[in-house]
Amino acid sequence: MLLIQEIVQQALSTGFLSVADQNRIQVLLQKSYDSDDLDAFIILQRAISAGDVKQEARPRKSSLSHTKEAASNIKLAYQIAAEIAFAAAVALTMPKNSQDSPSLGT
Repeated sequence: MLLIQEIVQQALSTGFLSVADQNRIQVLLQKSYDSDDLDAFIILQRAISAGDVKQEARPRKSSLSHTKEAASNIKLAYQIAAEIAFAAAVALTMPKNSQDSPSLGT
């Protein structure tokens, strides 16, 4: 089993951290690790921040679901607008009842 220190050393020497290695570090951090591993992880984070190590981009899963969600929201907005237009049309075609309308001075 790889230690965090070993993954960090490899990333520092190559200047690249793969998604697979990112996932391994996450798993190792959720399990048992020692202070040397934690120090190595902090060094890796600093190297990434400084631009000395590039992280492989994780695949975007949310872009497709975001597009579907946006399309669903637009469809819902059109449905609501249609219902409001229908309600307005019904209200405008109803005959006025003078008993329902308060009048001033009578």
